Amino acid sequence: MKVLLTHGYFLQEDPKEQSIMRPYPPLGILYVAAYLEQNGINAEVFDSTFSTKDALKERLLADPPNYLALYVNLMTKLNVLDIIQFVKSTPSLKHVPLIVGGPDVRYNAESLLTNGADYLVIGEGEMTALELIQALEAGEDLKDIEGLAFLGQDGAVHTTTERTKVKAIDQIPFPARDKIDLQQYLSVWQEFHGQSTVSISTMRGCPYTCKWCSRGVYGLSYRRMSAERVVNELEFVNKTYQPDSFWFVDDVFTVSHKWLKEFRDELQKRNVKVQFECITRADRLNEETIGLLKDSGCFRVWIGAESGSQKIIDRMDRRVDVNKVRDMIRLSREKGIEAGTFIMLGYPGETEEDIEETINHLKVSNPDHFTITVAYPIKGTELYQEIESDMLTDLPWETSTDRDIDFVRTYPRRYYDFAVRRVVNEVNYHKKVANGQQRSMGAFNLKLKSTAAKMGMWWERSKIKRSASVE
Repeated sequence: MKVLLTHGYFLQEDPKEQSIMRPYPPLGILYVAAYLEQNGINAEVFDSTFSTKDALKERLLADPPNYLALYVNLMTKLNVLDIIQFVKSTPSLKHVPLIVGGPDVRYNAESLLTNGADYLVIGEGEMTALELIQALEAGEDLKDIEGLAFLGQDGAVHTTTERTKVKAIDQIPFPARDKIDLQQYLSVWQEFHGQSTVSISTMRGCPYTCKWCSRGVYGLSYRRMSAERVVNELEFVNKTYQPDSFWFVDDVFTVSHKWLKEFRDELQKRNVKVQFECITRADRLNEETIGLLKDSGCFRVWIGAESGSQKIIDRMDRRVDVNKVRDMIRLSREKGIEAGTFIMLGYPGETEEDIEETINHLKVSNPDHFTITVAYPIKGTELYQEIESDMLTDLPWETSTDRDIDFVRTYPRRYYDFAVRRVVNEVNYHKKVANGQQRSMGAFNLKLKSTAAKMGMWWERSKIKRSASVE
């Protein structure tokens, strides 16, 4: 028996990622593959990142698996649907059971099942996938398998009880990185960024309640691998692949100060040397924790902010003080750790004054790096529920994703494209000035772009008045 797992993400179809070239392996299906193998099931992985959809289809035709497991999220949904349709419409493949899991499953169960998926793994995937395959092989009833959805003979969606979350996650084996060509990732990172990196997870879930964040897999849980288990994995990856650095994918790496100290102590006790970057929250940082990060090998910390306006932060239910965010960005840099931050524009209720506050926030805190997105609602989140009645789009589910959804905002959608340019160029201009380069051509170009973007914002904003006057 053979299970083939894949994820439907193709780098060649992602111009944005091609511009930054920071691809990461599909850890989720690598964990599932490792768990299946540990329990006696042959699991193979088709890593689509550096491949093509045609190559995946050729692989399926050449060597049909007994089961095909697909990971789906909002980025990969359309590709996954195409793969499902290909399997179901191909005589030599249509008998292959299709198992689909991932964050897009929980709130789109009926749509996925009616579009060809046979079984949905809802929530944590390892145990459900194993029990499902074992039951199918034995011809047993599926109703007692937790975390499962499927169409019954009556054509209705049958959903079993919620999957009990694994409490002792140390028992989960290391992700099966040997199932993919990890060297491709290391080489890309080395070529484009001068150092290779490997992603690693130390926890599952997030205890915070940000309204825009999807919790479709782990919910509000917080479960942490022991420091010893994490250092074991770091040591193994170091010896096997020799990466230059690590990226901890955890939502809030410093959520437990006690764990962070244990982690630092374990690294030092075993003389394991690593360099890493991670994500955290300002309210889970202080001078001591920043020192622990530094001692552990952290060279860059990403501190969530999303906005420089406390009003918008509160609307997001971020539960953090913007002044604390600024203080921790500055303190991290003072202690020798690069600081990055995330910004989201276009959140419901945001005004131009709030955007200007965000610009000021970035100038004052002066992070080394910042990224900007325009808010979009993910199904199942509180943000989605809040704006559902104000949606401006009514797109077919089969041909669109949550990223295509637009809703009534303070200003027209095009306004926020200009706003992103305004923030990026104005803040980078400020950095030039702070470094004494205000007379450089680079500074002049940044200021010119910032001014042009501000004019674009004005033009889009004025459409509201022009439209009102016509009415």
